[in-house]
Amino acid sequence: MPQLTYWSRPRNWPRLLRSSWRSSLQFRTVTISVAFSGLAILVVGVYMSVSIGNDLFQSRLSQVLLDSNRATSAAQSLFDASDATDRVQVQNLLSSARTSISTTSSSRLVAVLRVPGQESSTVAPQDSSTFGQSTGVIGADLRTQVQGNNGEQFWQSVTLTGETATVPGIVVGSQITVPVAGRYELYIAYSLQDAEATLLFVQQTLGVAGVALVLLIGAVTWIVVRFVVTPLRVAAETSQKLASGDLMVRIPEKGEDVIATLARSFNGMADSLQSQIRELADLSEVQQRFVSDVSHELRTPLTTIRLAGDVLYDQRASFPPATGRTAELLHTQVERFELLLSDLLEISRYDAGSVELESEPTNLVYLAEDAIDSLRSLAESKGSDLRLVAPGGYLNADVDPRRIRRVLHNLIGNAIEHGEGKPVMVSVDSDAKAVALAVRDYGLGMSQAEVAHVFDRFWRADPSRQRTIGGTGLGLAISREDASVHNGWLQVWSRPGEGSCFRLTLPRTAQGLLESSPLPLPPADATDQLGESGHVPVLGGGPHA
Repeated sequence: MPQLTYWSRPRNWPRLLRSSWRSSLQFRTVTISVAFSGLAILVVGVYMSVSIGNDLFQSRLSQVLLDSNRATSAAQSLFDASDATDRVQVQNLLSSARTSISTTSSSRLVAVLRVPGQESSTVAPQDSSTFGQSTGVIGADLRTQVQGNNGEQFWQSVTLTGETATVPGIVVGSQITVPVAGRYELYIAYSLQDAEATLLFVQQTLGVAGVALVLLIGAVTWIVVRFVVTPLRVAAETSQKLASGDLMVRIPEKGEDVIATLARSFNGMADSLQSQIRELADLSEVQQRFVSDVSHELRTPLTTIRLAGDVLYDQRASFPPATGRTAELLHTQVERFELLLSDLLEISRYDAGSVELESEPTNLVYLAEDAIDSLRSLAESKGSDLRLVAPGGYLNADVDPRRIRRVLHNLIGNAIEHGEGKPVMVSVDSDAKAVALAVRDYGLGMSQAEVAHVFDRFWRADPSRQRTIGGTGLGLAISREDASVHNGWLQVWSRPGEGSCFRLTLPRTAQGLLESSPLPLPPADATDQLGESGHVPVLGGGPHA
C-alpha cells in the first residue's frame, strides 16, 4: 500500500484548516461567505418547510372536517328516515350507516361508541370500530368534548398504526342519534400519509436546492475573491521583496480600477523610497568618507604633535614646574586624541559595513588572563582585586582575537573604573555551542534609565566623573559591534548599589547561532539577593536570561 501523504491523513486536517484560515485571505473569505449563506439558506428552508407543512395540514384539516360533516349528516339523515323498532333492524340500520359514512368520507376507519350514562336498552347495538390496531388513538379529552356537545365537531391529531408503519392522522368526532337505541359517538379517522409524503418531497427538494445553492455561492465567491485577492497577493509579495532590499521590484499596472490605482500609488511610493534610500546611502557614504578622510588627514599632524610632545614629556624634569605640568597634560591629551581617532575610524568601518573578521581558534581564558595582567596595575591603584573564574572555558572558539581582546580590555577597564575599589570578577564558561565571558563589579551600579543608554555613542552615566583610563565614550558601542559581527551577544545587568555585570556570549563556530548562554544573567549572586520578586531586566543583544 502506498504511503499516505501528509495531506491525505485525516488527523492532519484540523491543523491544515487552522493554517489555511490564518494564512489565506481567500480561504477565510470563502469560508465566512459559505457559512453565513448556508445559515441564511437553512433559516429560510426551515421557515418554508414549516409554512408548507402548516398549509398542507390546514388544507387537509379543512377537507377532513368537511368530509366528516357531510358523512355525519348523511348518516343522521338515514337514521331520521328509518322506522326500525327492534334490535335486528337497528343493527342493520347502523351497518348501513357505517357503509354510507365510509363511502361519503372516503375513510374506512369508523368507530361508533354508545354515549355512556344513558338508560340501558335491549335494542341498542354494541360499540363497533374498524380502527384495527389504532383503536386506542381516541383520547379521553376528545371523547369528553364529543359526549358533552351534541351537534358539534371536534378533532384531534393522532398517530395511526398501519400494516407496515405508523402514519400521522386526524380523528374527527361528533354525536349521532340512533332511533330507539339513543345517542352514539361517531369517530372518523383520516390518514395524512399523502400530505406527509408531499411535505417530505418538498423538504428533500429544498435540501438539495440549498446544498446546490451553497456550493454555487462558494464557487462564485471563490472566483470573485480570487480576482480581488490575486492583486493583493502580488502587492504583498512585492512589498516583501521591497522590504528585503530589492528596490527595483514593482507591481504590474493594469486597467483603471481601484487595484490599478493601488499599484500606481505603491509603485510611486517605491520610487520615492528608492530615491530617498539612494540619497541617504550617498549621504552616509559621504559622511563615512569624510570621517575616514578627516581621521587619516589628522594622523599626520597628530604624529608630528605626538613626537614633539614626547620630546617635551621626556625633558619635563628640566622644565619649571608649570611647564613640566603642561608637558604632562599635552602628552595625556595627545594620547587620548590618538585613541579617539582610532575609535572613530573603527566606528566608520562598522557604519560602512567594511569590517572583515580574521577568525582563528582562540581560547577566551587566555585572552582574559592577558587583559587582566595588562590592567592589574590599574586595579591595584584603585584598590580592586581582579579574580578569574573559569570552570569550563578552556575550549577554543573561532573568533577574531584582536577584537575580542579589545572588548575584554574595555569591559574590565570599565569595571575597575566604576568598581569603587571592590573586587572585580571575570568568569568564563562554555557549553557545546557557545562560550561566554562575564565581568562583574560591585560598585555603584546604574538605574534602568541609565542602562538603556549604556551602549550609546559618547554617553556617560556620570559626565562629572573623572576618567582614569582615558576613555573616549565609544568603547561599549564598539564592543557591541564587535560582538554582533561575531553573531554574539553583549548584554548588561545593573542595579544601583549592587554593581553591574556585562556578559559576552559567542558561538563556537563562525557561522554558529546562539540559543542560550553558559553564564547566567543576572549573575547568580544578584539572583540570590533579589529573589523571585526582584528580577531586573537584562538589556543588550540576545534574549533575556
